[in-house]
Amino acid sequence: MDSLITLVSILLPLFGGFFIRLQPRWIRYVNHLLNVLVYVILALIGLSLARVDNLGAQIGFIGWAAAVLFACIMGLNLAVLMWFDRRHPWRRRHDAHQTGSQRISLAGSAKQIACVLIGFALGLALPRGWLPPAATGNYALMLMVFLVGIQLRSSGITLRRVLINKRGVQISALFVLSCLVAGVLFAALMPDVSLSKGLALSSGYGWYSLSGIVMTAAYGPVWGSVALVNDLAREFFALVFIPLLMRRHPSAAVGSGGATSLDFTLPVIQSSGGIEAVPLAISFGFIVNVVSPILMVVFSTAQF
Repeated sequence: MDSLITLVSILLPLFGGFFIRLQPRWIRYVNHLLNVLVYVILALIGLSLARVDNLGAQIGFIGWAAAVLFACIMGLNLAVLMWFDRRHPWRRRHDAHQTGSQRISLAGSAKQIACVLIGFALGLALPRGWLPPAATGNYALMLMVFLVGIQLRSSGITLRRVLINKRGVQISALFVLSCLVAGVLFAALMPDVSLSKGLALSSGYGWYSLSGIVMTAAYGPVWGSVALVNDLAREFFALVFIPLLMRRHPSAAVGSGGATSLDFTLPVIQSSGGIEAVPLAISFGFIVNVVSPILMVVFSTAQF
């Protein structure tokens, strides 16, 4: 019954929001609220981490496990998508036109890490009675995925537009498959990690605010922190390496952003790949944003 409740609590708000379409003047407020909510969720993850007993002994494990998980996922993502680019080169009609500044700002990622640290500091400093209930993160997560559903629907993206981009669908399938194989590999390399846990941890796709909460609810704050660090590392990697990958391996460049290819890393994709890379990134990003919560919840509530 708990597994069913968890599944419904994530998927129902997402698809419920997807049936709501707002005018552009209202979607601006949704976007702003969603940005604020992401920071709130990251702070709540920091609070939950502060509640872990004997945390000092766990920090090294969190860093090690996140590094192994990231190496498995990103290594297989790049290997598969770069192979696809070599087998099926992307014939662009025009050379990529660099737009705007070439500076890659990591300020957004730094703010996200700062929110986790602030939440952690508050969790250590405040009395337990002053801290929000543990279920607060779940409620914030439900609101976040509801707003994401509204954002996707109101962006003008139709299912036909997503599926008609053949290359976007192809790299989405290869990306998801390589992440699943990475989850199996991670479970094989790490002691006491079940196959279902490895698959769940590999299904975040860079959606750190979602994976942090879902993995914390399923496996505790330590594994929630592993998922968070892994998915934040993807964002850092994408910001730095998308321009370097785009010229010869555009599918790998777009895929390196994972779920963030639809929003946070989309400007970098456009500036390094040109306007023709945008529909590809939108198709890919939309598909993995829908698939990620489904697989995370299914695998994290399974026992095998």
